[in-house]
Amino acid sequence: MANEERVREPMSAPPADDYVREKAAAGWRLVAVEWARPATVDCGDAGEIKEEIPYGLQVSPDCRHLQENPTEKAAMMMMLAMVVEDKPLSQVAEGLTAEGFRTRDGREWTQTAIFYMMPRLIETAPQIFSSEEWRAGRAEVTARLAKLIG
Repeated sequence: MANEERVREPMSAPPADDYVREKAAAGWRLVAVEWARPATVDCGDAGEIKEEIPYGLQVSPDCRHLQENPTEKAAMMMMLAMVVEDKPLSQVAEGLTAEGFRTRDGREWTQTAIFYMMPRLIETAPQIFSSEEWRAGRAEVTARLAKLIG
């Protein structure tokens, strides 16, 4: 196969017929047309959302279902580990903040925020306790907590 020279020319408007003829006369042949526009995902009218997405989940890229949010799941696992250890909510909040976890709105965790997470923790605890991550990470989480809280 012969070597080919290729040139990509960004355009702000469709090329004029003269431009195409000049390129062809110079030995170029048209091999592709590339189209671009701002990426949009049609998730419907955002005003229709009536309830908050449960902590630990996020909307999938296709906007059709919820999927795990890895950072929030890790925060929930740490919360749950500390609650199981019977730590006061103030220590749970301090531990999460020390590990770099923040609430959804970017704030540091407080004992009040942890208190409001309790229903979600109760809801997800069976899934977390039965997960392989919980079994594998339990010792690691306990060791980290021991260092943080003492």
